[in-house]
Amino acid sequence: MRETPVRETLARETLAAASAALGEELTDPARLAGSERSAVLRCRRPDGGTVVVKCYPPGGEGPASYTAEAAGLAFTADLEVGPQLLATDPAARLIVMSDLGDQPSLADLLLGDDGPLARAALLGWTRACAGLAVRTAGREAELDRLTAVHAPPAGAAGQQLSGWLERRIWQLPALLRELSLDPPPGLDQDLAALTLALRPGRLAVFSPGDICPDNNLLTGDNLVTGHGVRFIDFESAEYHCVFLDAAYLRMPFSSCWCVFRLPGDLADEAESVYRDTVGEVYPELADDAIWQPGLRAAAAAWTVHAMTYLLDKSVIADGLMMADGRAAPTARQLLRYRWRRLHAELAAAGELPAIASLAEGLLDATEHWQVPDLPPYPAFR
Repeated sequence: MRETPVRETLARETLAAASAALGEELTDPARLAGSERSAVLRCRRPDGGTVVVKCYPPGGEGPASYTAEAAGLAFTADLEVGPQLLATDPAARLIVMSDLGDQPSLADLLLGDDGPLARAALLGWTRACAGLAVRTAGREAELDRLTAVHAPPAGAAGQQLSGWLERRIWQLPALLRELSLDPPPGLDQDLAALTLALRPGRLAVFSPGDICPDNNLLTGDNLVTGHGVRFIDFESAEYHCVFLDAAYLRMPFSSCWCVFRLPGDLADEAESVYRDTVGEVYPELADDAIWQPGLRAAAAAWTVHAMTYLLDKSVIADGLMMADGRAAPTARQLLRYRWRRLHAELAAAGELPAIASLAEGLLDATEHWQVPDLPPYPAFR
């Protein structure tokens, strides 16, 4: 991960809090990553080693993201699937964790030029996601306990992450009205059916939450096994419906910026690997009458989710999903790709007709965007 300088005030405050939490003086902070939801720093320990410090804003999703990450790291501490949790400061919303180094991510390989290596990495990543779901099956009460332990002090401002996707889905009707677009008849009924279908219920799996291909590090030599995959973002860690993770393989990568097309045979193989593995704890997933509608519902939910943060901006102008020099689609490319895929699947199955109609109407209404079709990942061109 590329390091960048850190603002002096932020560095001083963060170092002081992190040093106090860890019980040793940290120095030389360098920014690794972050977003409006968090800042991530690499800091040096007195013995010359390094740790990663992550801090979250006081409002918005900050407190809930802190809680989910601290609880998720503690929950997976014995599974070797992510960093080790070293220290926390609930009042400062700060976490100190082990540093996994500068290994590549799955995104790095998909955006590279080695097709066989990217293929192996995708299958390994799939096995890691599915294996984590299997190894944590039935442990919801344990995560609930850890979530309570790591909750910020009473009265801390911020949104709860629980049910965040459902809340996003129900923003769609208002968004359409704001853009002077008429919601198709029956949209509310489809959205209600969608949220009901995707509540965890019987088919709940533990997930780090945002499993985009850049939120991991590939630390092993044998990529196909997935044993070396380490997840590095637990800000939305939770138990949720199995199809929300499975959809990452079919769409692909439901909530990510680095979305291009996967070869059809590879996407099918990865989906089968995930389905067969998680089927060890949920054998009913072998039934197409359960698997296929579940995946279509998840794809619809993730597509609506993308619309809530991309559509209003895209109506005004187009722009790259990531503007740091890495290969990325434009927002308009991504939206049209999502609508096209979703409409084809829902129309063929006769499911969620209002959402299918909306996708078709949006494709017609945005034909003038004249963006090229989404190409394959660079590794497969």
